[in-house]
Formats: sequence, structure tokens, C-alpha cells
Amino acid sequence: MKADLKTKLILKSKTTPAHVHDIQVFEELLDEQDQAVLADSTYHSAEHEAYLIKLNAQEFLKRKATRSHPLSPAEQQTNHTISRMRVRVEHIFARMVQMRNDLCQSIGLKRASQHNHLSNLVYNMDRYACMTR
Repeated sequence: MKADLKTKLILKSKTTPAHVHDIQVFEELLDEQDQAVLADSTYHSAEHEAYLIKLNAQEFLKRKATRSHPLSPAEQQTNHTISRMRVRVEHIFARMVQMRNDLCQSIGLKRASQHNHLSNLVYNMDRYACMTR
């Protein structure tokens, strides 16, 4: 899912089969107008960094520590800063759970995709109503 950080509106989404990981559709959700990309540590890789440089977009991808390479204090601070921005996107998921739009009990990718698109539309309409109050 791609969302606007300022307005919390969903801009673009992609529904995939269960065997496809989200990381495989990372580049499909991005375009040339994106100025910055916020994502968790799953999306951090050299290929994604190169793609973001190609798009001329700032990368705010969280770093992940390993047993042999713990995070430095600077990397921990960067992760904290990124988390403070990403929480706005997590609010979208929380609101969709409140509206029961997170439950999709259909068979088939086409129906699941339709459900997700309609859920995103309902969320955006709800969000727009809150913004215009």
C-alpha cells in the first residue's frame, strides 16, 4: 500500500496471492512523483536503495540489527525518527480494523482485490470526511 503521509489518504495498493511477499511488489507501488519512501526493515536492500536513487526519492528504510552487526547509536536514532513518521501510516491500518475492512473472506485473487480496493475507497471517503470537518 502507498499512502500520503500528510493527509493519510491511500494513494495506491496492490493485492497479491498469499505466496507472493510484499517486498516483490515494492517497485510497482512507486513512481517518479514520490519524494520520500518510508518502510520497515524488510524492504532494506541494496537493490531497493539503488531504485530509490534512480527515482530521486529520499529513502527512510529502517535498519535491522543482526547478531554479528548490532545497530550503532546513530542507526538506532534514525530508526526512531523513521518510526515517528511511520506511525501516521499505521493509523490507516488501525482505522481499517475499526471499520472491519481488514477482513476478507473471499476465494480468488480478483474478489480479494475488489474487496481491498473498495475498502481503500471507503477508508479514503471516511478520511476525507474527517479532513473537511
